Amino acid sequence: MTITPVRATMRGTLGELPVSTALEQTVVVPTYNERDNIGTLLERLAAALPHGGTEILFVDDSTDDTPAVISAAAADCPISVRLIHREHATGGLGGAVVEGMRAARGEWIVVMDADLQHPPEVVSTLVGAGRRDGADLVIGSRYAGGGSSRAGLDGGYRRIVSGGSTVVTKVIFRNNLLQVSDPMSGLFAIRASSLETEELRPLGYKILLELIVRNRPGRIVEVPYAFQPRHAGESKSSLTEGLRFLKHLAILRFGAKRARMLVFALIGISGLLPNQSALWFLHDVVGVHYLPAAIVANLLAVGWNFLLTDALLYRDRRQHRSFTGRISRFFVLGNADLLLRVPLLALLVSGLHVGVLIANLLTLLVSFVVRFLILDGVIYRARRP
Repeated sequence: MTITPVRATMRGTLGELPVSTALEQTVVVPTYNERDNIGTLLERLAAALPHGGTEILFVDDSTDDTPAVISAAAADCPISVRLIHREHATGGLGGAVVEGMRAARGEWIVVMDADLQHPPEVVSTLVGAGRRDGADLVIGSRYAGGGSSRAGLDGGYRRIVSGGSTVVTKVIFRNNLLQVSDPMSGLFAIRASSLETEELRPLGYKILLELIVRNRPGRIVEVPYAFQPRHAGESKSSLTEGLRFLKHLAILRFGAKRARMLVFALIGISGLLPNQSALWFLHDVVGVHYLPAAIVANLLAVGWNFLLTDALLYRDRRQHRSFTGRISRFFVLGNADLLLRVPLLALLVSGLHVGVLIANLLTLLVSFVVRFLILDGVIYRARRP
C-alpha cells in the first residue's frame, strides 16, 4: 500500500493517512530557458529513480522553446512527466516552485534546478533520509560534512557572494536556522503532509528560506552533496535578483509593511545627497535665497526618489497604475510637503537662526513618516484580488 499526502493537523507532524495513492514522490523542476539541459536531466532522473512511483513536474517560465523541448523529451521518458507553463512569472522562481508544490501528487516533494548543478542521483538519497529519520524537511547541503560548493561556484566573486549571503541569512534568522548549514540551497525534499503552501509568499529564487521561516517544519535533516558546474546555459543570478533577495530578507524579518518602510527610509536617506547638494550650490555658491533654493532642491530629490522607489520598492505593483499616473502622484506628494516644510524652514532659519542646511535636514525628517504612509496607502496601494 502507498501513502497519500494529506495536510498535517499540526505543523511539523507527519499527518499521513493510509489512503491509496499513485505516487511516492514528485520532483518539481522550475525552468527558465533551460532547453539544452532537459534531455540529460530526464535521462539521469530516469536512471536514478523508480519509474512507477515517481512523477517529474516542470513549472516553466521560459521565453524560448523549452516547453516544446520538455514535451518532446517526455515522450521517451519512462517516468511520468507533467508540464505547467506560466505566462506570467509571478513570484519568480520561488513562485514557480510553490505552484509546482500545489500541483504535486507525491508523498514527498523534491525541488531541484534544471541545470544539473543539483545531481539527480541525490534525489533518492534525500527521500530515503527523510523516511529513515522521520523528517519533515531534508536539505541537500553544500556545507554539511562531505558536501562541496567549489565546483559549481565558478570564480571567487560568486563564492564570496554565496558565502556572504549564507552568513547574513544565518545571522538574521539564527533561531530558525539552528539545524541548517545551507539555507540558500535550492535542492531539498519536503514531506507533503507538513507543507502549508497557502502561507508561502515567495519573492525571487530562495524558496527554501521562505519555507523554513513561514512553515516552520518540525524535524530537519541534511544530506551533503557536491554542487556541480552548469551542464549548459547561463546562470540566472543578477544584480536584480540580488536586490530582490535583500528585499525578501527584509520582508521575512520585519514583515511587509515595516520592510517597505525601511527600504523607503534608505531611499529617502539617499535622496538627502542631491537635495542638500543642490541647496548648498544654489544658496552658498550661486547666491539664491534659501527658500526658492530649497524648492528647486526638493524637485531634484523627488525625481531621484521616484526613480529608486519605482524601480526597487514597488516594482511588483507598477502594473496597477500607468507611469504617468505614478510619477505625477509621486511629484504631487513629494512637493506637497513644501506647504509644511517652507514655513518650518523659515521659522528655523529666520526665527531660530538655525543654519540653512541643518534646518532643511530637520524639515525633511519631519515629513518622512507622513510621505511614506500616503505613498504606501494611496499611490502603490495593493489591489484586492
